[in-house]
Amino acid sequence: MPIAILPERGVVEVAGEDRVAFLQGLVSNDVAEAGPDWAVFAALLTPQGKWLADFFIHAECERLLLDCERAQAGMLAQRLGRFRLRSKVMLRDLSAEMAVAVGWGGAVMPAGAVPDPRLEAAGWRLVSRAAPAADASAEDWDAHRLALGLPEGSRDLAAEQTVLLEAGFDALHGISWSKGCYMGQELTARTRYRGLLKRRLVPVEVDGPLPEPGTPVVAGGAEVGEMRSGRGARGIAQLRLDALDGRALRCGDAALRPRIPGWMGLPGEVAAPGG
Repeated sequence: MPIAILPERGVVEVAGEDRVAFLQGLVSNDVAEAGPDWAVFAALLTPQGKWLADFFIHAECERLLLDCERAQAGMLAQRLGRFRLRSKVMLRDLSAEMAVAVGWGGAVMPAGAVPDPRLEAAGWRLVSRAAPAADASAEDWDAHRLALGLPEGSRDLAAEQTVLLEAGFDALHGISWSKGCYMGQELTARTRYRGLLKRRLVPVEVDGPLPEPGTPVVAGGAEVGEMRSGRGARGIAQLRLDALDGRALRCGDAALRPRIPGWMGLPGEVAAPGG
């Protein structure tokens, strides 16, 4: 029943009476659904609909706490601050003061923790000044999320390039299709309704030495994608959908085998056992 502290996660506070309305017009999911017992998974996009950052929105008393990548916390607070205008909100990077913890595999959920909104098997998340006792490492958590096929922020998504549906945000409950307008909504909706998706972040099994991120994936002599994050014999690769047809995939000195988990819907009913 592992519990781990994630030192690479940071926290951005959004306080003030307009906090929900302020974020609602900027991020991909319905901020109003965040509550004491539930977090919201969402992303901030460019006006052109490309990924900039993703985070979990926790509601705590009179503020919202964004559980985000620690390296992006300052950027996130600054970018959100550009849109404050007359909104009654205050933004602060609290990464130095607060810890993010996760538990999975049946770990008892402590007070203040909420279920991971992406997948039940992902366990729970906690943002707190007093971190719980940990019996696992951040590396253990990384292995768990790779086993589930969950993309991990900038390790798998490319800033100002990745479209949310390429990263499975729809299936992982990271997009609201009913809440109204937000920055980048037009491309996100068009990608869905016009079937424009041509590539996808896909969990892969690695047979051979783990390729470095950015290593091209090749099928039949043609480049069909690139490696993203990985650990041991599991990884995430960005692949063209037409490469998921059973062809042999090579990446550096390793062979890759796509492993499509049950949560991952793919266009054209492309599917395989796994996850």
